Amino acid sequence: MPGVDVLALVGWPILDRIEAGPLSISPHGIGIAIGYLLGSWWMLREGPKRGVKDEHVGTIVLWALIGAIIGARGFYVLGHIGEFDSVADMLAVWRGGISLIGGILGAMIVAYPIMRRYHYRFAQVMDSGAVGLAFGIGIGRIGDLVIGDHLGKPTSFFLGWAFKGGDLPGPWAEVAPGVWEAALPRGFSERLTEGGATLFDSTRNVVQQGAGIHQTALYDMLIALGLFAFLYWLSRKPRREGVLIATFAVWYGAGRVLTDFLRIDKTWLLGLTGSQWTAIGAITLGLGTLAWFAIRPKPEVVAVPAVEPSEEALVPAPERPTTAFTPPSEPPAPLPGVPPSTPAEAEPPLPEEPEDGDDREGPSSSEPGA
Repeated sequence: MPGVDVLALVGWPILDRIEAGPLSISPHGIGIAIGYLLGSWWMLREGPKRGVKDEHVGTIVLWALIGAIIGARGFYVLGHIGEFDSVADMLAVWRGGISLIGGILGAMIVAYPIMRRYHYRFAQVMDSGAVGLAFGIGIGRIGDLVIGDHLGKPTSFFLGWAFKGGDLPGPWAEVAPGVWEAALPRGFSERLTEGGATLFDSTRNVVQQGAGIHQTALYDMLIALGLFAFLYWLSRKPRREGVLIATFAVWYGAGRVLTDFLRIDKTWLLGLTGSQWTAIGAITLGLGTLAWFAIRPKPEVVAVPAVEPSEEALVPAPERPTTAFTPPSEPPAPLPGVPPSTPAEAEPPLPEEPEDGDDREGPSSSEPGA
């Protein structure tokens, strides 16, 4: 086996099930549940900072969980539709086969009407959940590591994973004691032992060998936790709405594009997997959003100088007079010894002048009266 000593690689025994009496619990499911709970708890911290009420966060997170379950299984089924014989097989999620990116998309689609019902903006809620989403993904990947899920191509990279025993999940099957093989898409197959890994093509020719195997869940965990630290740093200062979720889309999307090259999966156009195409779409939207913010800076809020309230405005409303009425002043008091003034008497009317032709004469002062 070339390159690096297997002891230099990361490795641990596989634990596929936890037996608790009659119950058999998968560490994978436990990891997903803990990751979702911790991510939701972080959103409860961030939501009120962005105007999202606690009780509304709880409702949004609940509906997002339903959407995540539907989307995770549905996206996987669409990407591997030829592997299912019936609808019952498609619904048998307990047999394995879910997509993280499909779960994120499903959660957003189902939760969006709830956001609008409470009159929240999409970016407002998604910024509240971006930090917790990265944190939840990083914690949830621990379950994948415990069961040995998402194994990739052979490698001698120092972060490669060395098999240390245990029962691997599907599509791996034990063909001999301590020898595991997996039938992979496009005719490839892979063999894994404690001594190393070998990748074969459809004619069983050796394509690649390594002291270990790429553990893409480990890489994804490191990518998510690094993103969590960066988003937490960004969130400590006020940012334009949409910056956090756009950063998440670019960072995590780029990580998924890279890690999918390290494993054998069903490919579509240009030899890329469905997850890679979805991630490229998220990267495009994220970069477009950040570029738009750079080109069109957020308008500055002009501060209006405060106006001192008038004395009348400080009076409580019930005590204010309903009309502004000023009564007339009292007349001045009369001076001592001066009689008060009385209204002037009306002057008698002037006598009418006789009209022309009127020979009537009034009594003459020179003639005695009769």
